This record gives sequence, C-alpha cells and structure tokens, in this order.
Amino acid sequence: MPGLKSASIGVWVLAGGRHERIEQNGIAHFLEHMAFKGTATRSALEIAEAIEDVGGYINAYTSREMTAYYVRVLENDVELGLDVIADILLNPVFSEEEIEVERGVILQEIGQTLDTPDDIVFDWLQEVAYPDQPLGRTILGPAERVEAFSRGDLRTFVGEHYGPGQMILCAAGAVDHDALCRAAERLFGHLSPIIKPALIQPAAWRGGERREIKSLEQVHFALAIEGPDYRDPEIFTAQIWAMALGGGMSSRLFQEVRENRGLCYTIFAQTGAYEDTGLTTIYAGTSAEDIAELAHLTVDELKRAGDDMTEAEVLRARAQMKAGMLMGLESPSQRAERLARMLSIWGRVPTIDEAIAKIDGVSTQDVKDFAARMAGQAGTALALYGPAEAAPTLDALKDRLAA
Repeated sequence: MPGLKSASIGVWVLAGGRHERIEQNGIAHFLEHMAFKGTATRSALEIAEAIEDVGGYINAYTSREMTAYYVRVLENDVELGLDVIADILLNPVFSEEEIEVERGVILQEIGQTLDTPDDIVFDWLQEVAYPDQPLGRTILGPAERVEAFSRGDLRTFVGEHYGPGQMILCAAGAVDHDALCRAAERLFGHLSPIIKPALIQPAAWRGGERREIKSLEQVHFALAIEGPDYRDPEIFTAQIWAMALGGGMSSRLFQEVRENRGLCYTIFAQTGAYEDTGLTTIYAGTSAEDIAELAHLTVDELKRAGDDMTEAEVLRARAQMKAGMLMGLESPSQRAERLARMLSIWGRVPTIDEAIAKIDGVSTQDVKDFAARMAGQAGTALALYGPAEAAPTLDALKDRLAA
C-alpha cells in the first residue's frame, strides 16, 4: 500500500469454536490467550515488550471458524513482527503456572460477558439457532470446562489443527512481498503437514426461543432468520436486504422504530455467514412497556420489505456496502483481514472490481424476492433478556409474519 509507513501482519488459523469437540468447548479461545504467555525464547513480558518497544500493537481473536494472531508495526519492524507471531504460534511453553493465571482471566471474561446483556443475548441466539452442535456453542466455553482444561488439552488441540495446511499468512501496508516470503520460509518452512482434521459437523438450523427474565432497565431483543452461507451467490442480496432494513440511520427499522416511535436507542440488522449456513440478526433494546410494540413493528418491517422495497433504498444500501468495503481497505489491518478471509473461502483473493460488480448486480426485485422468501419460509430464532414478560413469543411473531 504505497505511502504507508506501517504494516499489519498476521496468521489466521482455520480452527475456531466449531472445530471443537464438546469436551473441548472453549479451548480454541483458551489457546489464543496462552499464545501470549511465554515461548521457549520469550517470557510473556518479553513478547509484549518486543512489539511495544518499537511502538507496535499485538493482539488476537477467536471466532467460530478461525483464530487470528496479528501485529501492527512500522515498516522497518515487519520482520520482527512476523518473528514474534511465529514464536507464539510455534514455540508456546504452556507453563502450568501461566495456565492457572490465564484460567482466572478467562473466567473473569466469561463473568463479564454474562454481566453484559447485549453480548450474552447473541450467544443465546446462536445457541437456539444451532442447538446441540459446535456452531451453537459459546466461543468462550462454559466455566466448568474452562476450569478443567489442562496443558495436555491445549497441546492436543494444537496437534489437531495448527498445521501449515490450516494456516494463512497475510500482510498489508508497508511490506516487501519477496522479503516477507523469505522470512516466512525461514520461520515456517520446517513444518510438516498434519493429518487433516476431521470434517466439521455440518450446520443444522433448528431455530427456537430463549427468554431469560431478569430485572434490568431494558429488554434485550435479538431475532435471527436463517440465511445463505458465504459462498452462496445470494449472500450479497442478503447483505443489501439487511442494510436496507437496519444498516444505518436511514434504514427502515431505525426510521420507524426509533425516529418515528421513539421505542429504542439502539436498533440494527446485520448478516453473518459461515461455511455452510448464515443468519441475519436484528437487535434492539427497549423498555418492558414497549417490547411488544417493538417486536411487532420489527416483524411488520420484515414482511413489508418484500412488498415495497424501493429502488432508492437498494441503491443506498449498495452504496453503503461499497463505501464501507473501500473505506475499510484503506486500513492495512482490514486489508490483511480481507486477504485472509478471501483465501480461506475461495483459495484466492477476488479483485475489488469483482466484489463491486456482484454488489451492483443485485436488483431491487432480487431484494424484494429475497425479503418475501425470508419472511415466508426461513427459520427463525429469538433470544430475550431482561423484563421480557410482555414480549410476544416466537410462535406469535412467526404467525404475524405469515399472516
């Protein structure tokens, strides 16, 4: 990326929450934490100092289908950044003492999530959408499993999933491609392939409702509709539909529910996708007195979108998608993330022009037809948290959709 003085470098491992067996639930995230707790050559403090002494930033995250380890450094420190990433991936010591320390940290993280309604409601929504399967389990794992993980459990998961065929190295910004490849060969070239991990359990959408009554200031409402996976050509239609529904201040839900009725402060819709399934999620927080009206209005807007979605709304949503993508690509971190995701999905990096052409190829009629099909046929899931006694049931909302 000419003109930049910094770079983002990372390794994306194609192993996340849905690659865990039930007794491993939470271990991919635990492993991500342990990567920073010491290697054969660096202590935990030395890992942090190596990057922060040169003004850089190091972090990681775990999702349901991958785990990422990345740094942001100045151009002269790219090789140092890659060396640290390689060190934490290939040489972790998993000290018993550090495992116990980090176990406490993760248990605190789980407690914090449980105390954050607009976080935990999405875990519950995922669970009712995909019950009794890896894709429906929380990434953090239940506290009782986290309390039991051992050094051997961590090493087993690494041995099963952290092989060269399951890793993608990406960098963007002030990087020299040839120099990066030489450094990668030096750091990772000795690795031998591992036995290919067992196929992940195919997703099976079930849908359902979870309602947790608690004395809070608001009811947290999350509704999901089953949608396309990320290789399905309709994923672009789904994203434009979600953008028009609740992707910004001009969206239908924001205008009707917040601006016209004043029923909430936050409301949005977003589309997520996995290898073999997807879901569009609508979230809002409102008072106990207003939850029934908010839920009914939300369903009414879902239904109405199939009848009267306008050309102007679709053009606006397409423009928002394209602008968001192009603006994001001005960040080396987001560009590296895109490279990794595209390689994991397609085995190549589609050009920006390809992506724009697919967005522009979605017509108003495509969106209306998709919206009508989602309202009339797709499975649904509902999670509610707070003083939700007056909230309509999922069956009642489905009946309203079908009416």
